[in-house]
Amino acid sequence: MEKNLYELCSKLGIATSFSAQGIQGHQVEEDLLAFFCEELGYDASTEQAAAASLKKFDEKCFKEIIKPIYICRENQISLDIYLKQKDAGEKITIRALSETKKKGEVLEFEKNLAEEKKIGNTVYQKFVLGINTNLEIGYYNLEIEIGKQLYHSKLAVAPEKCYTLPQAQNSKLWGFTLQLYSLKSKHNWGVGDFTDLKNFAKIASGVGADIIGLNPINTLFHDFPENASPYSSISRLFLNPIYIDVEEVEGFSAETKKKYAKEIENLKKQDLIDYTGVYNLKIKVLYEIFEKQKKPSKAFEDFKKKEGLSLNLFAIYQAIYHNKCHSVWGGWQAWPQGLKNQNPMDIAIFEETHKTEIEFFKFLQFEANRQFEKVAGYINNLGLKIGLYRDLPVGVCKDSAELWSDRYAYIKNAGAGAPPDVFFQKGQKWCLGAFNPSELEKRAYEPFLKILRANMKYAGALRIDHVMSLLRMYMIKDDGNDGTYIYYNFDQMLALVALESYLNQCLIVGESIGNVPAGFLEKLEENNIYSMSILWAERWDFGAGDFKAPQYYPQNAFVSIGTHDMTPLKMWWFGYEIELKYNLKLITKTERENLYKQREQERWRLLKVLDENHVWPHDNLRKSDYLYGEGYPEGLDEAAHKFLGRSQSDVVVLQLEDILGVTELQNLPGTDRDKYPNWRHKLPINIEDLATDTTFIRNITAVKAGRG
Repeated sequence: MEKNLYELCSKLGIATSFSAQGIQGHQVEEDLLAFFCEELGYDASTEQAAAASLKKFDEKCFKEIIKPIYICRENQISLDIYLKQKDAGEKITIRALSETKKKGEVLEFEKNLAEEKKIGNTVYQKFVLGINTNLEIGYYNLEIEIGKQLYHSKLAVAPEKCYTLPQAQNSKLWGFTLQLYSLKSKHNWGVGDFTDLKNFAKIASGVGADIIGLNPINTLFHDFPENASPYSSISRLFLNPIYIDVEEVEGFSAETKKKYAKEIENLKKQDLIDYTGVYNLKIKVLYEIFEKQKKPSKAFEDFKKKEGLSLNLFAIYQAIYHNKCHSVWGGWQAWPQGLKNQNPMDIAIFEETHKTEIEFFKFLQFEANRQFEKVAGYINNLGLKIGLYRDLPVGVCKDSAELWSDRYAYIKNAGAGAPPDVFFQKGQKWCLGAFNPSELEKRAYEPFLKILRANMKYAGALRIDHVMSLLRMYMIKDDGNDGTYIYYNFDQMLALVALESYLNQCLIVGESIGNVPAGFLEKLEENNIYSMSILWAERWDFGAGDFKAPQYYPQNAFVSIGTHDMTPLKMWWFGYEIELKYNLKLITKTERENLYKQREQERWRLLKVLDENHVWPHDNLRKSDYLYGEGYPEGLDEAAHKFLGRSQSDVVVLQLEDILGVTELQNLPGTDRDKYPNWRHKLPINIEDLATDTTFIRNITAVKAGRG
């Protein structure tokens, strides 16, 4: 069985062994390989079954005649077709209809025999049709006429590289990354909202910034607001209503504000975000406004029409979930069969009896989109060279609207995670849904394209979380902890990202911190996908030696001190996260001692590189070696930002947590809210006070001096 199984896995893109940080050549158990073969549609339960599946796979493409989609780079357009030998002489005509211009033309091509295969008594031939007609970048509907038979397919003509702003190259841009929920202001209701984003953008523009990065702002669970991780959404197609500024909704009145003033004030006073309190109050008031509407506005009706089936299914899912979640345990997979499997009659009955609820969920999306679009337009008018920098999560919650409404696009009985390494010996089980690679190709990548387009909306740049997912995802069985990598068609995924980047005029940034395969970063650079570079990782000796000087930083990169998953600068200096992990029993006493010793060396190395590059503020030079107990070096944040500003990287982004001396993590990986309040920390000052804050001003001055 082993030979057939391993060969089948190789063709399906299932890793039979893998290496991770600190772990080399881990061999995957055969039972697990057979499980993933089954998930991808091929039986490998026995030796005979694996052999039959291998034969089925090898013969499949020859019997399909044409592919669902052809993905080509410009000036390299060709189509593979498969014909029976007896039909090889039939006349072939290809018509391409542009999806944007609605203009069709007959394509000229050269036909070349590439391969031949005998299946039973029939000989099949593979032909490569090299297209000679010049086609613009974009999508086309294809009509391929072979003899008297007519076939339909799609053609994606992608640029050689992702989109690049002319002014972004060699211009040393800079800006900010925000956790939108963390913004404090005098007007919000206890969580940052779209009006806060607008007001922050005005400040950012005023100090010369050209980019504003956001955490993922996709929809989370309506009935469980405390499930607050922005990286575990129920849909990456739609927005989180918690970011709606209720006071900006048409129909909100001063009387309503007065009615709930005490509740609002209590929520604002909380040290940590009270997601349940904030979300439920906003929903309550929004529903009151919604109920008072005599008839939907034209803008609302237009929005529903534009979003179509995706919005309708999403709203139905939310309404069913709202009705079932407190009586039926197990999420949508435990719903009655008719609703679980979207039986048309059962869904129609539910829609008829829950019209108002479904309409309200659509209204929430309309208002969130309206406000976000308005803010994006405002930012565009401010003239920021890049503007909004959005964040696309690597996966989606398995109990989500995405999986319920389009489950066959995803691997069914496994979820995305991370392999075992020196930090997590059992790996990390994220329980996120991930696309089924064979289903993606069968569906002309439409599910993937919808997600890309939704998150490029209103954005000048898009961060693809765990960008290695374009190549492979580590998948773990739902009922266990064992997993392996599932591979995607990397070239096709990259080409589609480049095409969407070009069409949406959106820069692409790939988050590639972690287990990166050899040659992967070079491939990203070839496609003009910006890398993410962080101060803590830019060190010699594979990240274990001295900090690199600014001139050694990568140019095609977005650089920052850290990320939302990493310790803010002041917290790092004191090693507070080491003590936190020890108190939570995440590390042993010995590990704690070793980490403190390591941190002491790292602090020395940071001071050394800052000294060597003369970036300390002139009115606040380093006064000592700052051994433990000697306090925090005043001016360290300014020096670090001036240092990064001098890097040759195209874009530098500042985190407000680093500027304002925050000593709490936004997210402590490997923990849930029962151990640590992830995603709940507010910034220490109001937005209204930010522009005049001395620390803020000094840090902005420092990074601008570095940028030149």
